[in-house]
Amino acid sequence: MSTYTDKVGDKLNALLEKTYDAEKGYKKASENTDNVVLKTFFTRKSKQRYDFGHQLKVEINSFGQNIEKSGSLAAAAHRTWMDVKAFVSSNTSESMLEEAIRGEKAAIDEYKDVLSETNLPSSTITLLTQQMNQIELDLAKEKVMENIS
Repeated sequence: MSTYTDKVGDKLNALLEKTYDAEKGYKKASENTDNVVLKTFFTRKSKQRYDFGHQLKVEINSFGQNIEKSGSLAAAAHRTWMDVKAFVSSNTSESMLEEAIRGEKAAIDEYKDVLSETNLPSSTITLLTQQMNQIELDLAKEKVMENIS
């Protein structure tokens, strides 16, 4: 059975941390919108990221790595920014959707970075590819929603 290098373990833990951050960010976005379609979408995305985090934890644990259990300072600042932006923005649904799109693009870059490692076990490659593909699919939906919000 393959084991992760410390570098890969660190990257996977960073991805897990950002997954937690995205879960919290989507939850916050769902609380900050009155748009029923967006509220449902953001709630679903929060649940999805919760599930992604659980899957990542299981995968990381299966290769004997320690799990980091905190959200990042940058993400906390981003959620605070979403609160401020929601409060002062004339079109909060649109601004939150724009922030979600920006976050999804960053997540895809993170997944690609981890997937570029040559030492990944096939189970990790499969998991990360599936999660990244789901994010890319949802990103396309978000872009469509941006045009109608």
